[in-house]
Amino acid sequence: MKRRYFSSVAATLLLTAGILGACSNEEGTTEKSANADKVNATGMPIVDEKIQVDGFAAKFFASQDWNKLMLWEEYEKISNIEVNWNTIQTEGLVEKRNLMLASGDYPEFFFASAVPKTDLIKYGEQGVFLPLNDYIDKYAPNFKKILEEYPSVKQGVTMADGHIYGFPAIYDPEYDVLRGDTPWIRKDWLDKLNLKEPETPDELYKVLKAFKEQDPNGNGKADELGWGTGWGINTMIGYLRGTYGLNKQGNMNINLDFKEGTEEFRFIPTTDEYKELITFLHKLYKEGLINKDVFSTEPHVFAAEESKGNFGMLSAVNPLETQKLEGYIGVPVLEGPTGERVINDMSNGLGNLGMFVLTDKAKNPEAMVRWMDHFYGDEGSKMFFMGFEGVTYEEDAEGNLKFLPEIINNQKGLNQDQAISQYLTWPGGYYPGIVKEKYFPVIESTFENSAKAKPYFMKDEDIIPGLNYTLDENDKVSAIMTDVQTYVDEMTAAFITGKQDFGKWEDYKKTLDKMGLQSYLETAQGAYDRMQKQK
Repeated sequence: MKRRYFSSVAATLLLTAGILGACSNEEGTTEKSANADKVNATGMPIVDEKIQVDGFAAKFFASQDWNKLMLWEEYEKISNIEVNWNTIQTEGLVEKRNLMLASGDYPEFFFASAVPKTDLIKYGEQGVFLPLNDYIDKYAPNFKKILEEYPSVKQGVTMADGHIYGFPAIYDPEYDVLRGDTPWIRKDWLDKLNLKEPETPDELYKVLKAFKEQDPNGNGKADELGWGTGWGINTMIGYLRGTYGLNKQGNMNINLDFKEGTEEFRFIPTTDEYKELITFLHKLYKEGLINKDVFSTEPHVFAAEESKGNFGMLSAVNPLETQKLEGYIGVPVLEGPTGERVINDMSNGLGNLGMFVLTDKAKNPEAMVRWMDHFYGDEGSKMFFMGFEGVTYEEDAEGNLKFLPEIINNQKGLNQDQAISQYLTWPGGYYPGIVKEKYFPVIESTFENSAKAKPYFMKDEDIIPGLNYTLDENDKVSAIMTDVQTYVDEMTAAFITGKQDFGKWEDYKKTLDKMGLQSYLETAQGAYDRMQKQK
């Protein structure tokens, strides 16, 4: 039987007994845990005698039981580490994670839990999250190699105090498919209505309007829809950021880019360009050209509507891959009002930093760093993303991998994500590890979308890694930005839906100033200037 979490009382007793975890001494180096000598330095198993570890994770599909999932059962056999999983669906993750940390009733490690940077530095300096630098140096050769190959990734994962507190999601910077693409539009509908692919926001509006009103599916019913997504309005905004001259330093500090000709930050949601962008989205929303539930729906809920094939344009994973919907191609990158035509919604390949975090309750931190590091190497990546040969994938004579028909053309009517989730956990996008082309194959039309967009990718050298704050700065930024971001999100939704008139734009900006926006900008600027000096 799988064990439950230790209660906070039991954890306190164990800590007092000195048998939990590792700690940092005053010099900041990590002391060995009591079980360090039981860890094999290389190879598998990681430990000769099986150990049990308590972990918490977010999952995309509610029906998954991670304690009975093939991925974890097989990895347990390989590593000799049994994880007792406590999981929650992604919608409830933030509330549950915050409650666990606030109450002290947290596990030995968090996995796929998207711990935000503000919490990494906060709980790291409190000693709740273990600093991983020394463990990485000794027990994580795969991850260490990545940090050496990509200095900007190392810079991004290292907090202002010099410590690394989490293993991140990394998208191979050499794999263009994961770096930039565009939404999907129905080429067959364009052809049916004798329309060309849209090249500007105005042309996109006309195309979506024609899709909705001119019966391109030919069934005589007014069932066609315009632009849809289950990932929220920010997905649509992301596609248009470069078109409207926003995020010229990428999306790793989503609200910040430089004022023209300077290295001084501006706050994007108060710019005239942002106002122009959401004014365009308001026009689409008002005329029913984007899904009305865009502010409330979830990906797994929206998937049911998406599967009907009634949307002329989708911000989603390739609908042919996930829903077997044919006829979609990548939308062109749009040219904006001032002639800008670029994809700025890009990063250096570094995703969420807190996808694997060890806590001070970890009894076997060395073993668990080795356990995690496996997924940054080839064998671990193959198992995590492709699964198991003969069960989920096959390999040809040239070493190319592809999913079996049971996954891509499931006879029970499951889409690809649903089929692979019978064995693996990655669908939904919550995971640590590195995504590489060889172990994350996509279909040809996905490559075509990315290749079409690539000429408009922003320059890598213009992308700024996520800013790292000191503990005091972090407290200050958190205090300001928690309310500021909530207000920005609420007002963005209100402007787009028409619940708030754009005549109130100046009042919106003044309210943000009263909430401490200028203090945040000064702190962010200081963090950036410090980062530049440390290069």
